[in-house]
Amino acid sequence: QVQLVESGGGLVQAGGSLRLSCAASGRTFSTIAMGWFRQTPAKEREFVAAIRWSSGITYYADSVKGRFIISRNNAKNTVYLQMNSLKPEDTAVYYCAADPRYCSGYGCSGFNSWGQGTQVTVSS
Repeated sequence: QVQLVESGGGLVQAGGSLRLSCAASGRTFSTIAMGWFRQTPAKEREFVAAIRWSSGITYYADSVKGRFIISRNNAKNTVYLQMNSLKPEDTAVYYCAADPRYCSGYGCSGFNSWGQGTQVTVSS
């Protein structure tokens, strides 16, 4: 299994930026992609972005496209989520995920490993 540790959450004003990091350890060679999800008390966990580990192909939710950028550092087994032009509706706990069952041209599904989550709060 892959162990994941997120960092970088916090409080930011609307229009500001934050960068989340997720460091992976353990069976990192087994994961074909990593991703970010988010959840609020009122909503189910939703997909934010994902990146294929070898090719760097990225996927984004429509709600963050053009504002968020996912990237990875293979040597450090770390994935990043650069969040720009933040909005109050981006407020959520953000979770890092790894080891999906499969990826296709549309995205990746069935992530098996999850981090503990990091809180992002955007004030208006």
